[in-house]
Amino acid sequence: MTTNATPAPLKIEISDEAAVHVKQFAIAEGKPNADIRVGVKGGGCSGLTYILEIVENGPSDTDKVIEENGVKLYVDKKSYVFLAGTVLEYSGGLNGKGFVFNNPNAKTTCGCGTSFSV
Repeated sequence: MTTNATPAPLKIEISDEAAVHVKQFAIAEGKPNADIRVGVKGGGCSGLTYILEIVENGPSDTDKVIEENGVKLYVDKKSYVFLAGTVLEYSGGLNGKGFVFNNPNAKTTCGCGTSFSV
């Protein structure tokens, strides 16, 4: 049996809006040259929880480095398996959630959008 499903792209994207907010948060924390680290860890109501943090110490030897819209994103290789194809976006406004992971690998997500399962 064959399918015509297109596999998720093997990268992580950062939207323009998310890049702007990463830079704003870095400046607000007094780290204007900081980058971001994303990943996943066990936990949350759906099994895996997203991690997003502003970092100044650069990538580790096991990180994949993605640069888009003027932002460097570091993700460890174990997390990359779960995040490949994800678009990091920012949702603002009255009902905004802040940073949003649009992850094509997530089979289920929790209501708050911070945890998922595959």
